[in-house]
Amino acid sequence: MTRLLRALLLLPLSLLGASTASAEDPEAPEAPEAKVPVEVLELENGMRFLLVQRENMTTISAGWVAHVGSANERPGITGLSHLFEHMMFKGSHAIGTRDIQRDLEILEEQEALQEEIRQIYREQRARWRRGEIDDPYAEELRSEHQIELEQRFQALVDEQRELMVKDEFDKIYTKAGATGMNAGTTQDITIYFITVPANKLELWCWMESDRLHTPVMREFYSERDVVYEERRLRTESTPTGEFDEQFDAMFWQSHPYGWPVVGWPSDLRVITKEQADEYYDTYYAPNNLTGALVGNFELQEAKQLIQQHFGRLERGAQSPPDVVTLEMEQKAEKRMVAECDCQPQIAVRYHTVPFMHRDSYALDVLAGLMNGRTGRLYKAMVLDQEIASTTTCGQDSAKYAGSFSFSAQTKGEGTPEALEQAWYAELQRLIDEPIPERELTKVKNRIAADAFRQLESPFFLLIQLLFYDGLGDWNYINTWADITLAVTAEDVKRVASEYLTLENRAVALYYRQDGPVAEIPAEFAGLAPDQLQMVQAQVTELEKIEDPGQLEEILAGMSAQKDAVPEEFKGVVTALETWVHNRITELKDANAEAIPASAPAEGGQQ
Repeated sequence: MTRLLRALLLLPLSLLGASTASAEDPEAPEAPEAKVPVEVLELENGMRFLLVQRENMTTISAGWVAHVGSANERPGITGLSHLFEHMMFKGSHAIGTRDIQRDLEILEEQEALQEEIRQIYREQRARWRRGEIDDPYAEELRSEHQIELEQRFQALVDEQRELMVKDEFDKIYTKAGATGMNAGTTQDITIYFITVPANKLELWCWMESDRLHTPVMREFYSERDVVYEERRLRTESTPTGEFDEQFDAMFWQSHPYGWPVVGWPSDLRVITKEQADEYYDTYYAPNNLTGALVGNFELQEAKQLIQQHFGRLERGAQSPPDVVTLEMEQKAEKRMVAECDCQPQIAVRYHTVPFMHRDSYALDVLAGLMNGRTGRLYKAMVLDQEIASTTTCGQDSAKYAGSFSFSAQTKGEGTPEALEQAWYAELQRLIDEPIPERELTKVKNRIAADAFRQLESPFFLLIQLLFYDGLGDWNYINTWADITLAVTAEDVKRVASEYLTLENRAVALYYRQDGPVAEIPAEFAGLAPDQLQMVQAQVTELEKIEDPGQLEEILAGMSAQKDAVPEEFKGVVTALETWVHNRITELKDANAEAIPASAPAEGGQQ
């Protein structure tokens, strides 16, 4: 099963992941009989809807996916797909403004000033290429004319903010009892979702079709700066972030998966609203979108509401272009060595196969044999050799290409080199020796358990339907388990020998730089390197919140969705829950100390 699910920032605090349940029953597994009964509705404008009724629910999990991600970008506009994830919450002609006419006029005036600023940057980049300056965007190079343009632009921003009804999109939903509104962007898709009361389906249809029909890119350049700052927090301010980004760029020689979803910093400085408008018209046309509902609704009524609201969207003038650049065949091993404020660790990655390729299922089983506390890697490196604190591996089948990755952190006297050799030894042992039937059966039992578990949560089911549709076929949710259960030991050995080879791999060795290593909170000790980095990025965002009440809402949301999180990521959820709980206590204690002794007690007379 594809590991891209773990990359989505979909559940609160990035909790979706590739699922590996903990079932250990050695009895031979049976193929799951339960399939998701999906009613498919095709509109004339090309938009498709996937409808799953759950009559026992009081809510509807609803969302839609745009079949566009960072792979659809090009140098110069990297990060634009993710920027749209932000912009789609800015409202429409009807939502988010007190004066739409002046609102639109301000956008035109802002764009004229931005074009003058862009011309200055063009000249600065030319000077940089000639070696006359070190940084075309340096603050000290701003001329009086540029400062004056920026001041005029800011005045327009301030005027527009006076017209805006801040967060009106969110407020309308919240007042109606909706929860969990969010979005996420990957290399291949951008997904939007929310859960609404069952009697608010028409509100969802109107709200979502309205922001698709007449979106207004308010605060476009301000939000571009927000994304630039997000990149700094999530990538540049984490111990291995920039090195991981460099590793990705090294691994992908020709494919657009080589640039980050958040975008290159130089592109984020100069993306224009005109480019964004063109991108929107191409990739957010209804013929490039799929919607989904999972919950308690009457089928014919839902179809009628969908047709009424989404049917008004106009089909795109032309079909979005496909991604045609294929990854070049790797001919030699690639290696990267880095020093960082981190525990010494290793990452090994191999080129494999894309979504639904016939070999992806055997690669998933291979990962299942290696992963978990009963897997081969944990037994060999953590328990027996005692050189690793964490180990993980998995197959990541994206839409256009795939990769298989191994990563581990050192423990005790362990070194990145020792981890690397231990990985190769376990890989060779899997290829050379028979795979015990009991061991293979355990992995298949986990797969069978996952097939049922992933259908239980309406919200997680919604995410999977949209995610897999974005990759190419929503029906994967009904077929992956049966195909994976049919994988044989010989299939696993074959894919390991074919794909996990020296000339097909890239290796990153991370060493501890001189000086003390940043302390890892006790709650996160033992997390895998990729999980730890994901959690640290979320903690950076959470630390900005100083309202205990807001954190309590986040904590409640995490707890509510915990059962939908695959088994291997439940430890991540628990660690984050503990951290948030401790943070709430810390803030409340600080607030209590700040209250004067004479102040009335909470709930008392004022």
